[in-house]
Formats: sequence, structure tokens, C-alpha cells
Amino acid sequence: MIRLARSGDREALGQALERYRPYLRVLAERQVGPALARRVGASDIVQQTFLEAQRDFGRFLGASGPELMAWLNRILDHNVAETIRNQALAAKRAIGREEPLGGGEDGSTLLWKEPASPGSSPSQRAMRGEEAALLARALDTLPEDQREAVRLRHLEGCPLAQIAEQLGRSPAAAAGLIKRGLQALRGKLAPYR
Repeated sequence: MIRLARSGDREALGQALERYRPYLRVLAERQVGPALARRVGASDIVQQTFLEAQRDFGRFLGASGPELMAWLNRILDHNVAETIRNQALAAKRAIGREEPLGGGEDGSTLLWKEPASPGSSPSQRAMRGEEAALLARALDTLPEDQREAVRLRHLEGCPLAQIAEQLGRSPAAAAGLIKRGLQALRGKLAPYR
């Protein structure tokens, strides 16, 4: 796909980029966090990333999927930082000035992705990236409520009570969503083990 895209095939470029949409959306959701997510969607940031990637594809020097994923990740990181700067830090629109409708603290914070361990080799980082992209694609196939419950619990580390409240469900129902979501993910990822 990358070779075809280099020759000017826009459809091949679109297909190559689409392959990473679920992975990039999960990264964007993690980086944006729930506080800023009320204002801007992770999908919007991913779409902006794809627009910039198509515009600047001539600058991409890589030749493999992991290199393309790393390049897209850098563009996404830049777009998330720009979004945070524009939305969260603008004086009149500062997230810190917002209050929940109930008037209490909702515990929302902006989350930043931890940098890769400096001890990792490039091949180890590429393998982790490929596994993360595979997981994101599998996660994207789950029903929305299961996907959100699994994301909140296992990617954000939210407690069950907070997940239940956020999804408008009882703790038992939220636990059931997580359990069914994980079972479905195991089934989808079993062929890759």
C-alpha cells in the first residue's frame, strides 16, 4: 500500500491510513481525557491527522507499516497538543473554569501518554505498536457500550463505580459490559496469539 501511495495512488494512501484509525482514536481518547472530550472528539483529531498525513505524505520517508504508524502518531501528538493549547488553555474557555452540572468535582483530568521506555529497542517498540493497532481494531468492533466500558477500565484505569456512573448503569451492569467486552476481544485476538 505504501509503495502504491508513493506512486500517487490516493486510494491506496487512504486504505493505508484507514488501517490505523482505531489505534489513533484510542490514543487520542487517552491523551484528550474526559474533561476535554466534552468539547472536542477524538475522531475529529484523528480526521485532522489524516488530512495532514495526506497533504504531507511526500515528506514521509519510511517504507513499512510500523514507520507509517510512528509518523501518524507524531502528527496525532502534535494535533492533540494543539487542541489542548487551543481549548484547555484559552483564558475565557479554560477547562478549569467549567463546573459539572451537579456542582461537584468529577475528577476529570487531562491524561498524557507515557513516553516509551528508553531501554526499548526499535523492533520492540514496533512490535508493541503493531499489537496496539491490532487491539485497537478489535476494540473498534465491539458494541459502543462494551468498548467504552473496556476502554475506561483497562486503558484509563477507572474504578467500576466511576464507569457505572459515566455509563449511567449499575455497577453490576457495568461489570457485565466489561466482562462481555473482554470475552469478545479474547475471541477476536485468539488467532494472533
